[in-house]
Amino acid sequence: MLGSRGALCAGRLRAAGQAWLWGPLGRPPALARGAGAPRRGDRQPRGWPEPRGRPLGLSAAAVVNSAPRPLQPYLRLMRLDKPIGTWLLYLPCTWSIGLAAEPGCFPDWYMLSLFGAGAVLMRGAGCTINDMWDQEYDKKVTRTANRPVAAGNISTFQSFVFLGGQLTLALGVLLCLNYYSIALGAASLLLVVTYPLMKRITYWPQLALGLTFNWGALLGWSAVKGSCDPSVCLPLYFSGVMWTLMYDTIYAHQDKRDDALIGLKSTALLLGDNTKQWLSGFGVAMLGALGLVGVNSSQAAPYYAALLAMGAHLAHQVYTLDIHRPEDCWEKFTSNRTIGLMLFLGIVLGNLWKEKKTDNTKKSTESSIEN
Repeated sequence: MLGSRGALCAGRLRAAGQAWLWGPLGRPPALARGAGAPRRGDRQPRGWPEPRGRPLGLSAAAVVNSAPRPLQPYLRLMRLDKPIGTWLLYLPCTWSIGLAAEPGCFPDWYMLSLFGAGAVLMRGAGCTINDMWDQEYDKKVTRTANRPVAAGNISTFQSFVFLGGQLTLALGVLLCLNYYSIALGAASLLLVVTYPLMKRITYWPQLALGLTFNWGALLGWSAVKGSCDPSVCLPLYFSGVMWTLMYDTIYAHQDKRDDALIGLKSTALLLGDNTKQWLSGFGVAMLGALGLVGVNSSQAAPYYAALLAMGAHLAHQVYTLDIHRPEDCWEKFTSNRTIGLMLFLGIVLGNLWKEKKTDNTKKSTESSIEN
């Protein structure tokens, strides 16, 4: 009896020892880790099944993942799962619309909604064009190899048809504006089509992106006012371009090794270890141009308070940036949405403040007349 129990215990110990020795999947632990088994504390790689029972999130990526499966590659093609790019395209439009509002009034909500829809469509169209141009390059870069066109989930012809649909809808949005704005918006199409090619021919593709992404700084004002005021719109546009040079240079540092291997150019490769000095210069130029915008549009104290907050945020961003850590570059890149929202809030509050000052002036004038 005791002998049989001893044999049973010994057998169980041998089985436990073999399970520990060979690890999960029937391999020794080292081989199992080499084959992709996660260690304790490791982040799970993309595509790793989510643990059962995990609550469904409300993030953009979760919404795309819950869409019908045939639709998901198209939603990823237009980057609906990564809305930061849409924000960065949309925010200069909101600045311009806010600055064009009458003193004491909120920005035109109809225009904000219209430009929001246009930002989603045009950002999607730009990403589609980019992926069609760059599909062979994307296959060679780790971060972009799973994009729908590069991965073969969508053909070039399907992408072209999808692009036509997005541009048609964007044209419908544009036709809701005045004639001046329609012509101005149509003029940006050349930039939208050509900026993805710039990384092949210049180390300044981020400048081409800035010229494209900040067109809304001109278009928002003209949509409200009927034409552009150069004293406000041009420095606002310039400030947006400087801003894009900042955040997209940070973004480009994620791919600099792959870009160097496959022959693509970027400001990240051009500036190298001098990146922080250049980013500081871009930030100073951005804030200086926004200061000029404030003077030329008679902005009030909340606007300049927002500029101070933006300056502190940009300084912290540059000071703490680690250009050799892709995770940190992505974090700093996405934090620029906060900077854009700061400025929009400062514009709105500054506009309401102007009405407050006007009311006080009227009351003091009336009281002096009565006396």
